[in-house]
Amino acid sequence: MIQELARIREALHRGAEALAPFTPGAIGAVEKKGGDPVTEADLAVNSVLRQVLPESEDGWLSEETADDEDRLARSRVWIVDPIDGTREFIAGIPEWCISIGLVEDGRPIAGGIYAPSTDQLILGAIGHGVTLNEKPRGAWGAQDLRGALVLASRSETRRGEWQRFYATPISVRNVGSVAYKLGLVAAGLADATWTLVPKHEWDVAAGAALVLAAGGSVFGVNGEPVRFNQPNPLLSGFIATAPDIEAEVRELLGIRT
Repeated sequence: MIQELARIREALHRGAEALAPFTPGAIGAVEKKGGDPVTEADLAVNSVLRQVLPESEDGWLSEETADDEDRLARSRVWIVDPIDGTREFIAGIPEWCISIGLVEDGRPIAGGIYAPSTDQLILGAIGHGVTLNEKPRGAWGAQDLRGALVLASRSETRRGEWQRFYATPISVRNVGSVAYKLGLVAAGLADATWTLVPKHEWDVAAGAALVLAAGGSVFGVNGEPVRFNQPNPLLSGFIATAPDIEAEVRELLGIRT
C-alpha cells in the first residue's frame, strides 16, 4: 500500500502542475451532456492522472473519460475526478480539489485529494491512517451531536434540502466540492458530511477511503457500506461521520443501523 500512496501523491502533484497554466475564476467552460460544465483544465488533469495511476491490470473510472465496462472485471480500480467542484473552480471559489480513489473488490482502500487553492494535501489508506500535508491528522472534535461541525452542499442548501437540520444541535457549514468535504472530515477539520441525493462514484471514492482510513464511518442511505465499481456508477447518496457520533447521525437522518 505504501507504493499506491506514493503513486497517488505523485499523481496529485503532477495534476497540480497540469493546472498551473489555468486560473480559477478566469476560465471558460462547455456544457457536457447532463448539464455539468467541463474545462480544458479538467481534461488536462485527467490525462496526467491516467498516465500515472493505473497499471496494466487496473481498471479506470473517471468523470472525464468515457466509461469502459472492462473495469467491472477488474479487482482494483482507480476512480478519479480530475477537478471535483468544477463549478467552484470556474467561479473562483476555493472549494475544489483533485480527487483520486483506489477501490479493491468494491471497497475503497486508499485515496488522496489536493486542494491547490488552500494547499491542502490529504492522503490515506486503510491500515495506514491519514495525513494532512504529510502530518498525521488531528482528532475529531465532536463527542456528540451538540456543536458537531457538519459540511453541507451549497446547491442542496440553496434548494432548501438542509432546512430541517437548522433546528438540530449540529453546526452546518456550506462547502462546494463533495470530495473536499470528505477530505476535511477525514483530516479531523469537520465531524460529518452527507448528501441524501444521488452522487457519482468519482465524487465520493477518494473521500470515502480517507474517512475510513481515519477510523470514521461511511454508509449509504440504506444504512449499508457504500460499494464501488458498480455497473451504474451513480450512488443514491452517502453519509460520512466521525465514529463517536455515528449512532446519533443515523438517528437524526432516520437511517437504520
